[in-house]
Amino acid sequence: MRLTAIIAAALLWMAALPAFAAELVMVEQPGCVYCRQWNQEIAETYPKTPEGRAAPLVRVQLTDAQDGDIDFETARPVNFTPTFILVEDGTELARIEGYPGEDFFWGLLTMMLKAQVGFDPATHAEG
Repeated sequence: MRLTAIIAAALLWMAALPAFAAELVMVEQPGCVYCRQWNQEIAETYPKTPEGRAAPLVRVQLTDAQDGDIDFETARPVNFTPTFILVEDGTELARIEGYPGEDFFWGLLTMMLKAQVGFDPATHAEG
């Protein structure tokens, strides 16, 4: 009986969370200096942030993006690495081309998430 109550409480808690189907696709390639810089400055922290919880990171190689091996619709090809593409239900919503540095990246990403998927950092804060 106690396990049933715990499961029911967990389901109610999960139902109260906003449903985001967004992903942040990072298109990268070997030898990319800016990809390496992003990995050093952001990669470890990203999944622990409200932004990372709202749009989990999916990594894709540039060659796969250019060959059409990615399953999302895009308005234009990816020409630079890294390129960060916000995707929801297989459709591109927005992108950041290049890595502008840690401070600018977080600001651009947050604005992009707010504008495209109604992101609110407070609803994705770790409890």
